[in-house]
Amino acid sequence: MDKIVSKEVFREKIKEELNREGRTIALCHGVFDLLHPGHIIHLEQAKGMADVLVVSVTAAKYVRKGPGRPYFDDEMRMKVLAALECVDYVMLSEGYTVDDIIESVEPDIYVKGEEYARAEDDITGKIVEEKALVEKHGGRIGFTTGQVFSSTKLINIAMSGLSDEVRAFMENFKTRHTMKEIRDYADKISKLKVLVVGDVIIDKYTYCNVQGIMSKDMGYSARLSHSEEYLGGAVAIARHLATFTDSVTLMSIIGDEEEIRLRLFDELADKMQLKLTYSSKFPTIVKHRYLSRNEKREEYKKIFAINNIPDDTRYEEDAYADFKEKLEEKIADYDAVFLCDFGHGLIDREILNMIQKNAKYLILNCQTNSTNKGLNIITKYTRADVFTLDQQELKLAFPEYALDEQKGLKKLAAHLKGNGWLTRGSKGAYGVCGQEIQECPAFTLSVKDTIGAGDAFFAAAGIFAAVGAPVEVGTFIGNIGGALGANIVGNKEAIEKVNVLKYASTLMNV
Repeated sequence: MDKIVSKEVFREKIKEELNREGRTIALCHGVFDLLHPGHIIHLEQAKGMADVLVVSVTAAKYVRKGPGRPYFDDEMRMKVLAALECVDYVMLSEGYTVDDIIESVEPDIYVKGEEYARAEDDITGKIVEEKALVEKHGGRIGFTTGQVFSSTKLINIAMSGLSDEVRAFMENFKTRHTMKEIRDYADKISKLKVLVVGDVIIDKYTYCNVQGIMSKDMGYSARLSHSEEYLGGAVAIARHLATFTDSVTLMSIIGDEEEIRLRLFDELADKMQLKLTYSSKFPTIVKHRYLSRNEKREEYKKIFAINNIPDDTRYEEDAYADFKEKLEEKIADYDAVFLCDFGHGLIDREILNMIQKNAKYLILNCQTNSTNKGLNIITKYTRADVFTLDQQELKLAFPEYALDEQKGLKKLAAHLKGNGWLTRGSKGAYGVCGQEIQECPAFTLSVKDTIGAGDAFFAAAGIFAAVGAPVEVGTFIGNIGGALGANIVGNKEAIEKVNVLKYASTLMNV
């Protein structure tokens, strides 16, 4: 008998036969990345609860344990499970939840490990919904007992799932912080009222295959594949934050393009409040990048970029007055303000001073890019509770400390009278608390696209700091956000709270 079956085959053929025979079905679900004694005990106990044991495996693209996971592919994980005598059928679950499998199998009992017996301990928060769905189909939920092992820990330690540098960091980090502490901070975040201020940017990605250099010029010749548009800039940051708390508001000025306005409200209205001002003078910012993809892995290289940012970025008076009025009227209502200064004209001296004066808790990112290099320096601010910047931005702020980033970061912290982080790409990040520097390595060197990594770090680290998390915890969470963001093309998706917590749990499991 072929134990590995599709959902369709099980639902339409196998289940009908089992029902005729009056046989009961138990269902177990998981990643099953590395089979260990705990799995065997769990599956054998589950088989003892029914006549037939079905095991479903989360497809690799839906596994949320961080970049590089699962260690084994779908076929290998299913094949190993099918080799077990106690397992009758194995199938692939293609989604972030097990709903598709429950709908197909309709188990008499859905079996989970005892670590799921307390719903509040489930990071994904799905166990209550799973129980309801099982009961809707006439089943019940049950729990096995026995020693709990961890595939994640075995892979992290024995199979080089993490580098020696990351393992050493995590062993040290765990002496001061726990996963419960991190989850408690996440729970506090869910009650925050957050304001995001910054430019709305449309990131247009055109994918093409480079054929070579033009025969008569020095430019690239490429064959067009397709184009996609993502909501970037302050919108991307707001989307990240909206997965942590239901109370996020975005304030900005955009152009009067009807299609962009409709898209923003269509995609975002159920996730956040939009308080937008419309300019008839300037269009919504569009940054258009041309990319090629590595043929052997999902990695992208930027070939060329253009944008529609005008030379004179001063908005018309009536639009700017409307934006300022909305901001001044409401800013004191928010627990935390994320100021995303991209240097494209939205934040002038008057707005800057008003935000610094009125924000209860200010989380600052002042970016350097090709359109404002040397003109948008973070030292124009004099206050931030926490801040983030990259190596180039620190070098422009304090060129005398170009070769000593730690001294430059300390000087910036003193200037802004706050704490913060320096993102360092593949080298990880520095955190500064007072005049103490803390270092955290990068959690992945597997990268698809770095465009959104800094914004993801900013959102994740900043929101934890806003509820009182120590800088060290902010660095840890920020690096998780950066690692997840670097594996999302452009700003196609948000990093999501559940992904951050699942990855944190993976790293804490060393």
